[in-house]
Amino acid sequence: MAMDNQLTGTIFLSKLVTQYAQLHSKTVGESAQEYIRQIGIRTGEWLEDFYDHSKERWTVDKYADVIVDIKNSIGGHFTISEVHPDHVVVKATGCPFGEFVQDAPHLCNMTSSVFGGIAARRFGYGKVSLRKRIALGHPGCEVAVYFEPNESEEGRVYKDLPITPENGNPFEWEEETIKALHRELAKSDDMIISLLDELEDLRKKVNKSNGDFN
Repeated sequence: MAMDNQLTGTIFLSKLVTQYAQLHSKTVGESAQEYIRQIGIRTGEWLEDFYDHSKERWTVDKYADVIVDIKNSIGGHFTISEVHPDHVVVKATGCPFGEFVQDAPHLCNMTSSVFGGIAARRFGYGKVSLRKRIALGHPGCEVAVYFEPNESEEGRVYKDLPITPENGNPFEWEEETIKALHRELAKSDDMIISLLDELEDLRKKVNKSNGDFN
């Protein structure tokens, strides 16, 4: 049977990720943003290998090409808007998470940390300003990435990032980082269990009340 709105693996995964991110944000609060930031930094380092076959020094033009290609390769619709010696600006009419990103706007920290992490590793410094965000209801995204300190606008700064040794794995996180993330996940799990217990108590009270009226 043909359907107008086809379910695809990409749509399903986008919905699943954004709903998990939304739940995680509600249970652990601001710590969820740090999770996304750390994942983005490491993901960006991993993605760099796809564009670094000759190990040459990157130009600003190559950096802009790479970050746009990364986003478009995973389902986004990004274009280069401006290229300057000290910064670039890219725009988007579509997010890799689609409309579902509005369920979990803190996922934009993934874009910030991927772009900023790559800039920091390639140029020694990166500051990312998320000027416009589909996640917040804007018709498109606009992101500026600076390669040196600049006070013209606020943004998240990335510098002095550890680089995984050659032939290493950026996803083999340091023991202390894993422990910290585990503690935050435990908080999330504990809160979910507490909420479920409260819901069960409420259900019992409602059932008891209904019984009293019968």
